[in-house]
Amino acid sequence: MTFKPKSASIVYYVSDIVRTETFYNQTLALDLQRMEGAEPFWLQGQLSNGLDLIFFEMEGERGSSPAVVFEVDDGGIDDIVAELANAGVTIVTPVSEAPGGWSADFLDPDGFGLGLWQSGELPRSLKS
Repeated sequence: MTFKPKSASIVYYVSDIVRTETFYNQTLALDLQRMEGAEPFWLQGQLSNGLDLIFFEMEGERGSSPAVVFEVDDGGIDDIVAELANAGVTIVTPVSEAPGGWSADFLDPDGFGLGLWQSGELPRSLKS
């Protein structure tokens, strides 16, 4: 496999984004920023070790949140998902539009949700 994760984010699906913003900004003193690209806005903040925390307001089932999302930093998300599928990995959500780019979701062997995210500025495939 050609993909080796270099960075990751923890993504939470929350029922009330404003309540979440207040809790993390005021109670935990984390600096979460409002981001555009999803309705309603979504929140993103970075811990001192470089790990991103991301919050979307949406329904989530037990086990679907939080999820670790690996950033694809050199393009080729379609190729990576195809390689995962060929290796027998369960693809939950094929490559689809996401705020600022493309994403896909898959399961590890124990059924934990993992994801990929790639900037829309990068090519979806590196194969000619």
